[in-house]
Amino acid sequence: MPKATPAAASSLLTPTNHVLILVDHQSQMSFPVRSIDVALLRTNTGMICKAAAGFEVPTLLTSVAMASFSGPLFPEIEEVFPDADVIDRTTMNAWEDASVVARVEAIGRDRLVFAGLWTSVCIVGPVLSAIEQGFPVHVITDACGDVSDEAHERAVQRMLQAGAEPMTSLQYLLELQRDWARAATYGLVTGIARSNAGGYGIGIQYAKSMFGAEEGH
Repeated sequence: MPKATPAAASSLLTPTNHVLILVDHQSQMSFPVRSIDVALLRTNTGMICKAAAGFEVPTLLTSVAMASFSGPLFPEIEEVFPDADVIDRTTMNAWEDASVVARVEAIGRDRLVFAGLWTSVCIVGPVLSAIEQGFPVHVITDACGDVSDEAHERAVQRMLQAGAEPMTSLQYLLELQRDWARAATYGLVTGIARSNAGGYGIGIQYAKSMFGAEEGH
């Protein structure tokens, strides 16, 4: 019989064990997205950006043909990372861009978390490539989108079959916190929940205003 101990699984994300890689969250890329409401996509993307910045997770931003076709990054990204050095590519697969791979190598963390547009092209490509090279990979599926539900779902299935682990934006935020006794980031997390986490955030705000309760789970 295995022994139960009060310890977290090593597969869980922490602020110090991964890189967040955001791919092509751009205006032109979002126009044909049908698998998720674009307003929700932007809200979720803002949530993970705020989480990564607040927990000091190294975050790599990359775009495709920003000046000529795809346009700027979502304002929700630019507001959190106004001075970021965005890598603009010509390759659909970011892992085929030497600058992207060099940045990952320079950061020096072996676990990668991806989100971006479109799921079936610009996320599948680097996820499968990184997994083949030995990197554990998570995909934040509700901060991704595609031209149809079918395209998004088939892409997610393909990545899961290759070994990627799926998660949501709120799960990413709360997995970085994991314990409400961690006072240093308590206000950060509950603040992000109020502004970006829909009903969960409303519940936190309601509990505080109506009962003077501690914001919790």
